[in-house]
Amino acid sequence: MSSSLIIAWLYATPLSTAIRDVLWVIPTVQSIHIIAITVLFGSALVSDLRLAGVLATDEPLRGVVRRYYPWMRNALMVLLFTGLIMIIAEPDRVLVNTTFWLKMVLVVTAFTLTLLLRRPLLRAPDEREKRPIKALAWLSIGLWCAVIICGRWIAYTI
Repeated sequence: MSSSLIIAWLYATPLSTAIRDVLWVIPTVQSIHIIAITVLFGSALVSDLRLAGVLATDEPLRGVVRRYYPWMRNALMVLLFTGLIMIIAEPDRVLVNTTFWLKMVLVVTAFTLTLLLRRPLLRAPDEREKRPIKALAWLSIGLWCAVIICGRWIAYTI
């Protein structure tokens, strides 16, 4: 089955039609999506800057990571849910968009890096800060910025 048939089927489903037909649903879902990326990025930024040794250096690394990681995880869940609603509503606009797929790769990469950097700190009280962790923290910030940029560009690319 081709992707165009799947997209056409999804577009014609009653759920997709209902989401598109109620005028306030898509703008509300998009607003929640934007608030969630703000929470995720803000939490990632603070904890990544701490991992990089730039911010909150007087606080234990583990404490900063423990404080912000749940916010990041929960915001990602909201992003996935609201993103799924937007895909169901307009699959013909999103699923054929290369910027959307780039964003998805970046989200998976950024969150995988987030897990790899933070999981050991959530489990063990290891306070050692190494150069590779600092470089990876900066990479994480860059990846989350790229996710945000791609999210905005989806509306303007095919």
